[in-house]
Amino acid sequence: MKKIDLHLHTKPSQYSDSAFIFSLPKLKEYVAKLAIDCIAVTNHNLFDLPQFNQISAELGIKVLPGIEIDLEKGHLLLISENAELDDFEAKCNQVESLITSESEFITVQKLKEIFIDLSRYLLIPHYDKTPIIRPEIIEKLKPHITSGEVTSAKKFKYCLKDVNSLVPVLFSDLRFTENMTAFSPRQTFIDIDDTSLRAIKTCLIDKHKVFLHHTEGHRFFQIFENGQKLSTGLNVILGERSSGKTYTLKTIAALYDNVKHIKQFELLETDEERDKKKFDELLTTKQSSVSEQFLKEFKEVVEDVSKIDSKKNEKRIESYLTSLLKVAAEEEKKDVYSKCTLFNESKFIETSNDTLKQLVTATELLIENTQYRTLIDSHISKKVLQELVVDLMKKYEEVQEKNLKARWVNSLVVNIQKELQSSTASEHIKDVDFYTILLEKDKLRKFENIATQIKREKVIEQTDVRRFKIVASTRRFNGAQELKNKSGIQQTAFSIAYPLYDSPVQYLDELKKMERIPETEFYKYFVDVSYRILNEFDAEISGGERSEFNLLEKIQNAHHFDLLLVDEPESSFDNLFLKNEVNEQIRQISKTVPVIVVTHNNTVGASIKPDYILYTKKEIVGGKAVYKVYSGNPADPILKSIDGEEINNYNIMLNCLEAGDSAYIERKQSYDILKN
Repeated sequence: MKKIDLHLHTKPSQYSDSAFIFSLPKLKEYVAKLAIDCIAVTNHNLFDLPQFNQISAELGIKVLPGIEIDLEKGHLLLISENAELDDFEAKCNQVESLITSESEFITVQKLKEIFIDLSRYLLIPHYDKTPIIRPEIIEKLKPHITSGEVTSAKKFKYCLKDVNSLVPVLFSDLRFTENMTAFSPRQTFIDIDDTSLRAIKTCLIDKHKVFLHHTEGHRFFQIFENGQKLSTGLNVILGERSSGKTYTLKTIAALYDNVKHIKQFELLETDEERDKKKFDELLTTKQSSVSEQFLKEFKEVVEDVSKIDSKKNEKRIESYLTSLLKVAAEEEKKDVYSKCTLFNESKFIETSNDTLKQLVTATELLIENTQYRTLIDSHISKKVLQELVVDLMKKYEEVQEKNLKARWVNSLVVNIQKELQSSTASEHIKDVDFYTILLEKDKLRKFENIATQIKREKVIEQTDVRRFKIVASTRRFNGAQELKNKSGIQQTAFSIAYPLYDSPVQYLDELKKMERIPETEFYKYFVDVSYRILNEFDAEISGGERSEFNLLEKIQNAHHFDLLLVDEPESSFDNLFLKNEVNEQIRQISKTVPVIVVTHNNTVGASIKPDYILYTKKEIVGGKAVYKVYSGNPADPILKSIDGEEINNYNIMLNCLEAGDSAYIERKQSYDILKN
């Protein structure tokens, strides 16, 4: 990680600056105090070579030559490598000669005429900073412009989130004078190890590599005992065939626990029927999980209602009325036993104290809570709560005492009634709990409404996995056969139950008669939960799309693991899918989980914009295969092994991802011909 400030002023221009006297000691203090790794001297429409050489000699960091140009009524930073300085000075002198007033500026055409090959420079426009370079001017300068300067951390963060924005950079734009007492904190951290212009340019094409604080970027951890390190972000392993890429991946997988390893060809469809069956089994499992979660409360309702026996309750009431009429008819025939007051006495009903228990628990929670103590005390004091919990406990004891007395009296009454009934032939009024019967009747009425509402078709869950949609929805069962398929029990018939499907209570009574269906699964036969995977056109996915979805989901589920290893995804998928879907998914995952991708494909290797590169190479030493690993930042010109050997990064990229320089040029020429 390097901290850079590529917008500094060391000399006032005649038309663009207020006069100031440059202080080199203040610049040195700034660089030291804020730990700057690289700066660029960017004076308005001029470049002072002798001063630049003096600054470079005094500072112990990389200093890049640059110029801030009045371009099309906006400002553009143009920065060069600190080589061929005489040529750069001559070009800057041409710019200076063209700016002869405050309103003067140069055109894009003139800029190209002066600097000729803009690819040699780093171009950074005022983007969300006045005076801005207009979007149409930026368009004319593409592909040479990839980043833009902003004025605040807020704008920096906004640009990072906006997919259409340039890569944001934040610089100080300071003028160093003797009387400076404070320095601007506006600098940018970039994910590089080398401060060459090429490395900086490579970094400023990727929003994942610019930060406002050194803790925001990826870090490193040791992966092998020899000291080899990996990024905590996204790592790419390159190498020729049989050079040890997969071997390295397998070694990592063996060394660490809780690793998600997506192997080469793992998701490639070879047997469509078998793959479809496997995929359907996966859907069934997921459907069951979603169904249980959605119907959790309904399941509790069904289990409660299934214990109610309506016919038994009707018989109890009928028995009560019959006994009541019979007692009335035999009033004149009563003997001494049946005339006793207790002979037909009703039992005392106990009072439930569940609500009091809940109130005591809730009040104790308010008393003991420390996290929101201040908020609670602002409404009600702890002393009042303590008094309340004491009163609630007293009330609980009072209710409990009454219940115990009622229970004791009831037991006496029952025993006395039994003795009296054994001594007389008179009819006894049957005991019945009207309260419970009425409560159960009300439960059934509400159950009818709930069961009817839950059958309505609706989407209960929708999740997007890139271009795919996972849709869980509810629907009615249409026929006895669907119910049978749901049960998975061949010997069970729903032909009697299904005609009662729209009468929930009767339907439940019929389900209770089916011995093969467990009581705990009655709820499943009221509504069907479907679980479908759709593509971007809302159509069921095809065989090839199944493999794509499986890969994306495996990557997404890697959040639960400590490492994600992906071995040559290009072996199973086309480049467009890799670029548009897989790369972005892997990029997102790498923000929370270290990712290691093995590839020899430029769509994955280059377009994915890795944080760290490893290159594997097999050598035969003493008749034995020795696997060497070179590593470094993608912007580094050289990759190094643990023992200090070096290899050219550019050559590796071309050879591994493009099949060499000549093949790359040949393909580019062919594409250009087709384009034109």
